[in-house]
Amino acid sequence: MNFRILITAAVLLAGCGRNDINVYIVPKEAPPAPEPTTANAAPVRWVTPAGWEPQQAGDFRVASFKLTGAAGAQADVSIVPLPGEAGGDFSNVNRWRNQVGLPPVSETDFATLGQPVEIAGQPGKLYEQDGESSSILAAIQVRDGTTWFYKMTGAPALVTEQKPVFVAFLKSIQFQAAPAAAPSAEGTPQWNPPAGWAVAPAGQFLVAKFTVAGGAAAVNISTAPGDGGGVMPNVNRWRKQLGLEPATDATGLQEIETAAGRATVAEMNGEKAALVGVIVALPDRAWFYKLMGDAGAVSAHKAEFLQFVREVKY
Repeated sequence: MNFRILITAAVLLAGCGRNDINVYIVPKEAPPAPEPTTANAAPVRWVTPAGWEPQQAGDFRVASFKLTGAAGAQADVSIVPLPGEAGGDFSNVNRWRNQVGLPPVSETDFATLGQPVEIAGQPGKLYEQDGESSSILAAIQVRDGTTWFYKMTGAPALVTEQKPVFVAFLKSIQFQAAPAAAPSAEGTPQWNPPAGWAVAPAGQFLVAKFTVAGGAAAVNISTAPGDGGGVMPNVNRWRKQLGLEPATDATGLQEIETAAGRATVAEMNGEKAALVGVIVALPDRAWFYKLMGDAGAVSAHKAEFLQFVREVKY
């Protein structure tokens, strides 16, 4: 059964306050020309450097590559767009520093770290985090309300060696204009949470969050451009959160009708928590709704959660 959700209405990019439709694709092989072509035209393209092996994109990635250097040294490259400021450069750089074993920097010191870099003909910032066993080279650029992260993570010597290649890759990025979508009244989906749902701080990657049953469960709402990585990668991301093994196919997934068309529903139970997730795919982006927490609370509030999702207007 094909769980790709088809919606015919054009909508605003929620949470960003913009009205560009973006569609993303990961090239299946290294393109031979500065403007690579693929089976499906997309407004974001790049030239894949020699030696970069395209990988299956997942979660919030719209592209993923693997590099192998001398003595088997490896590195990973990703392209991730997130709505809004996505936490800001300062917090993201300190998060990366923590990942490679470096102490955080102060805001004063942070101001000296960003190196100017060109990304798709516009300015961006490049940050280097060199740890003993792993390094991160990351560029950040905000375009039309979306923050784009281009990141290479791997063996320090390989990352250092690949820096000029990485910078050239950033210059090769191209964004093409896309047709405008009709904006909604608020610029974000309109929802009506049930009585008893309490608004909670949304956090870095969420558009909205509610606590349910006195905090025994929570509803998280997030979004990502394009198809958000696809149905199964996101279902397996949720399964991982519950400590479950990844699913190999769409067995057990269901569909419901929503105000925007059909949506995919996934239910799962872990040892310590349960989860009901809904994926609503629009022409320009995907929306993710997740009810997660104590199994009893999730079961008790499942019906109202699904009804909430059904009634959201985009």
